[in-house]
Amino acid sequence: MPELPDLEVLSLNLNPKIKGKTIKGIKVYRPKNLNVSTEKLKNRIENQSIREFRRDGKQLLMEFESGEILGFQLRLNGWIQFFKESNPHKYAVMELYFQDGTAIVLTDPRGLAKALLNPVKPKGIDAMSSALTPEFLKEKMAGKSILIKKFLIDQDIIQGIGNRYSDEILWKAGISPFSICNKIPQEKIHVLSDAIKIVLGQTTKQILDLHPDNASGEILDFLLIHHPKKKKSPTGASIQTKLIDSRKTYFTSEQELYV
Repeated sequence: MPELPDLEVLSLNLNPKIKGKTIKGIKVYRPKNLNVSTEKLKNRIENQSIREFRRDGKQLLMEFESGEILGFQLRLNGWIQFFKESNPHKYAVMELYFQDGTAIVLTDPRGLAKALLNPVKPKGIDAMSSALTPEFLKEKMAGKSILIKKFLIDQDIIQGIGNRYSDEILWKAGISPFSICNKIPQEKIHVLSDAIKIVLGQTTKQILDLHPDNASGEILDFLLIHHPKKKKSPTGASIQTKLIDSRKTYFTSEQELYV
């Protein structure tokens, strides 16, 4: 599933290509993947100019000058591709055509990706938001007896972190994914807050530097811990795996367990 760095790079790549363009036509292959009828979607966004294409948590938003917003939820294997004239990409969910002859397509081999007109704003704050502070984490973690990994991937609390990057963040912070939220000391919460911004920020920059035109989906090159081909952490500790709610979790003995 694409996580914050993948989606941030996609939004930064697509925004300059489509910003200011006007929707000429829409072709929907999976009407059930919309939250409105195809007819209503066309009535609301055809002939509208795009103000901005951006990321918000794990959702991508196309905002129009009219104020309408089209949100994209990529789910497990969805992606958005830019093309000219005819679509060369398989598994199309929906195509949006612009007046200059270019277009984008929402694709998904599993057919799960969704396009939502004026989607409800998520409850959680974006992981890269300035509002995500040690104080915010302390308040949200207080009294919670759940695993810290479950806390980090709860999109109603923090938007953008998923299975892979929660492992990367917790390794960077030196906290075991099996630690209980309300048992983690305050000084470690400060470390965790910094680790979230560092890991997500650095990985986004690395993807942009080495894969600036990424159009294929998720980039796994920069994962230090959550990587099936890596056996040792950067400091030499053996990487272990266990399941947490059916999610394969990667960790090492270097990470402190607070229970």
